[in-house]
Amino acid sequence: MKKLPIGVSTFKEIRQEYGYYVDKTPFVKQLVDHGKYFFLSRPRRFGKSLFVDTLKQAFLGEEPSFKGLFLEHNWDWTQKYPVIHFSFGGGVIDSRQSLDIRIEEILMDNANQYDIHFDFHSLSGKFYELIKKLCAKYQQQVVILVDEYDKPILDNITETERAVSLREGLKNIYSVIKDCDEYLKFVLLTGVSKFSKVSIFSGLNNLIDITLDSRYATICGYTQSELLETFADQLEGVDLTAIKLWYNGYHFLGESIYNPYDILLFLDNKVFKNYWFETATPSFLIKLLQNRQYFVPRLEQMKATETLLSHFDIEKIQLETLLFQSGYLTIIGQRQQGARQILELSYPNLEVKMSLTDFILDYLIEDISQKEEHKIALYDALLDADLEKLQEIFHALFASIPYHWYTKNNIDEYEGYYASVFYCYFAALGIDAKPEDCTNQGRIDLTVKLDNYIYLIEFKVIELDNEKGKALNQIKTKKYYEKYQALAHSGLKIFLIGVEFSKKERNIVNFEWETL
Repeated sequence: MKKLPIGVSTFKEIRQEYGYYVDKTPFVKQLVDHGKYFFLSRPRRFGKSLFVDTLKQAFLGEEPSFKGLFLEHNWDWTQKYPVIHFSFGGGVIDSRQSLDIRIEEILMDNANQYDIHFDFHSLSGKFYELIKKLCAKYQQQVVILVDEYDKPILDNITETERAVSLREGLKNIYSVIKDCDEYLKFVLLTGVSKFSKVSIFSGLNNLIDITLDSRYATICGYTQSELLETFADQLEGVDLTAIKLWYNGYHFLGESIYNPYDILLFLDNKVFKNYWFETATPSFLIKLLQNRQYFVPRLEQMKATETLLSHFDIEKIQLETLLFQSGYLTIIGQRQQGARQILELSYPNLEVKMSLTDFILDYLIEDISQKEEHKIALYDALLDADLEKLQEIFHALFASIPYHWYTKNNIDEYEGYYASVFYCYFAALGIDAKPEDCTNQGRIDLTVKLDNYIYLIEFKVIELDNEKGKALNQIKTKKYYEKYQALAHSGLKIFLIGVEFSKKERNIVNFEWETL
C-alpha cells in the first residue's frame, strides 16, 4: 500500500516518495492570474507549508514534479524565477535578538543558494539588496514566499512587551517589500493570525487577503470529494459518516473541508482521536475565557463581523478573533446586517468540541483527579436515565471544589459558571448538548439528547430556601417542553430538570425533575 505523507510538507518529496497528493495546483494558477501580493491565514497544521512549497517548485520550473497535475499543462515552464523563501516554523524565538539572528540566517541561506554576496549590513538592507541583485542576475522578477510569518509573535503572545518587540522586528523586514515592486513577480505570506496592515505590514496596502475569499476557501484542507477520490483505497470499511462528524466542518465562506492532519493520522491507524487538538495546548485561550468569566456554552454560537475576524492586535486581543484564527471555531452561517456582514461561529467538528470543552473543564474545576471517573459515571447515568445518580455525581463534583477557589473568583455569583461546568461535562463526552435552546417562549438553559431520552435543564442561583423550585417551575410555566412534545408521543422519554445552586452553600441545593 502507498505511504501516507504524515508530517511531510515538501512538495517534491510527496510527489516522488508518497502515493497521495490532493491536487491544489489549480490555485497556483488562479493566484498568479489574479494578482501579485497575497495573504492567507489558516489554522496550524492545515497544509499551508505544503502549498507554499508547491508555489516555490512551480516558480522554480520543476516541471517533472507536476506530471499528471493540473499545472502540468497550465503553466509556462520555459519561465523560471528566483525565489526567496522565509519560514519561521522551526525553532524557538523568544527575544528580538534571537529573531534578528534567525532572519540573518534565512537571508544568508537564500543568498548562498544563488551565490549572492551582501554589501549592506542592516537586515532590511540585506533583504532589499538580495531582491535587487537576484532580479539583476537572472533578469527575472523575484518571488517572495513567507511561511508562518507570525509564529515568533504567537509563541510569545502571553508576554505583551516581548510580542510587541518581535512584531517590530518582523515589521522591519516585511516593510521592505513595499519598496521593491518593480523587482517582484509574486508575494505570498501565510500564517495563523491576521495582524492589521498598520501594525506589521507598514504600507503594504495592496496585499490581497484571501483568507475569507470564497474562491480560495478550499486552498488548504480536503473537500469531501477530494477525500473520497484521493484516499479511496484507504477508506474501505471506514464509517464515512463518523469521519465527517469528527474531522470535517471547517468553513472559510465556501465548501466544508477536513483538517488534513487529522485525516492522515486517522487513515494511518483507523482510530478516532483528537490528533489535531493534541498538537498544541490552548492555555492562553483558556486564561482569556477564565479572566472574562465567559459563559462557555456560548461557544456553540458566537457572532462576529468579518472585520473583527480578520484583525489580530497584541495589545487588545478579541476572543472571537483568537478562537476563529486558531481553528477552535469556524463559520457556520452568515447574514447581512445593514452594510455589515455578520458571521456565526461554532465548533467545526466533534474532535474540537469534545477536546476543547474537556480542556476547559480542567480550569473550571480545580480538582481534576476524578474528572474521568465522573465522565464515565455521568454517561452511564444519562444512558440509564438514572436521575438520582446524576444528582449525586454533580453534587460530589461541586463539593470537591476547594473553598479558596471561590475566594479567587466570584463564580458563586453567577449561573454561567455552574451551567458551564454541566455543559462542558456533557460536551466532552461527545453527547448532543445544546445550550440556550430557543423555543417560542424563551430559551432552555441546556438540552441534552441521547438515543432514547431528552433532558431539558434549567439552572438558577438562589439565596433563600423559599426560592427553591424556581428552575423547574420556569420550564413548566413557559412550556419549554412543547418544542419536543411530538417526540414524546413517538416514544422518546423527556425529563424536565431544575437545578438550583446556593451562594452560601456553593453547591446544588435543589435538584428536581419530572417526566413529561
